[in-house]
Amino acid sequence: MPNTNNDENYIIDLCDEILGHTASRQHRFDFLLGDPGKSGRRTRLPVDAYYQQLELVIEYHERQHTEAVPIFDRRQTISGVSRGEQRKIYDQRRQKVLPMHGITCLILDVGEFAHTRRRRLTRDRSADCEIIKKRLSRFLPAS
Repeated sequence: MPNTNNDENYIIDLCDEILGHTASRQHRFDFLLGDPGKSGRRTRLPVDAYYQQLELVIEYHERQHTEAVPIFDRRQTISGVSRGEQRKIYDQRRQKVLPMHGITCLILDVGEFAHTRRRRLTRDRSADCEIIKKRLSRFLPAS
């Protein structure tokens, strides 16, 4: 069972329920690769949730995707850029590469949901489900 204390898992749990499918979490594709390391090897980048039946990836963007968070960004990467800059590059890569393989990449951002000043979700399940249903409407069966 996923750790629902984590906002990302809470949101993906709601998506699973609404879509009626269970996502492959932290899924990695052979064609979605990070920058080469010192050896030239490239790591397959994970996505938050992949629904193979729907050809859909859902990425949940917490605050570190839109603002500087020193605890996440302090180390340099193998590419020679800050972790924050690398995150932006990899987020853009997901949005560009996935559609090239027929996969929709849908981003759900913490700012769409009720949250605290520290951008942690307040978890109003009913309201959160309504937001997700609207965002996922094209993937839901016609009612």
